Amino acid sequence: MVGWLQHSIKAQQSRPPAPTRWWVATLAFGIAVLLFGLYLGQVFPQTGHDIAPGFGPPVLAFEFASGQADLEAIFGFFTDPHQVTRLAAMRAGNEQDYFYMLLYAGFLASGCLALWRELLLRALLAAAALPVAAALCDAYENSLLFDIQAAFTAGNYSPAMASLPYPVAAKFMLLAATNVVIGAAATKLGRWWALVGSVAILAAIPTVMALITPAAFAWALIPSAAGGWLLLLALAATRSWRALVQKRPLGDFGRA
Repeated sequence: MVGWLQHSIKAQQSRPPAPTRWWVATLAFGIAVLLFGLYLGQVFPQTGHDIAPGFGPPVLAFEFASGQADLEAIFGFFTDPHQVTRLAAMRAGNEQDYFYMLLYAGFLASGCLALWRELLLRALLAAAALPVAAALCDAYENSLLFDIQAAFTAGNYSPAMASLPYPVAAKFMLLAATNVVIGAAATKLGRWWALVGSVAILAAIPTVMALITPAAFAWALIPSAAGGWLLLLALAATRSWRALVQKRPLGDFGRA
């Protein structure tokens, strides 16, 4: 198995840089991420009881919750008539979030593989593991959130809250690192892409600010991630379109 993988990598590197079918997969995943993301954003609760404006949407406030007071600010007290609605929406959103994890992991990993095939840089091949690791952290985070919400609904405190910051921080740092890699790769594709790639790299900076002071900057996590994701979607669209218009064949996934 290892020998086959090494042979496949060497075979790919022996080819001249060219468009690849990974761009088609990236484009398909990217469109799915965009559409499902818009839908999922409407499933989660749209407002909290009394969360700080810097958190942005309530789902981000939930991910950064550190105590019962934070949960009450998100969902409201038991006397709040909207508490049940918020709890139900949050659970429904987190249940469907697992599918979103698969989509964004596929999108970003396919994009890294497409960039690797085009630029023949091994770092891009290794970077394909970053979004997969981020999705795994996200899945673990979701399991903690379910436990925390169940305990809060029952009027109890969940010990899972003490573990929550670790997968949350790991997830966002891995996604930010993926965006930096995508931006850096884009700088090698031409002058215009270099400009957009530089912007995507700089857009990753707010991730650190959000993790340090989420009550003020958590809202910035969404546009920070969007910078690299939109860049990758644009790359996938232009590369796929160019291959179609110019009738240039796209390289196979595995054949040498």
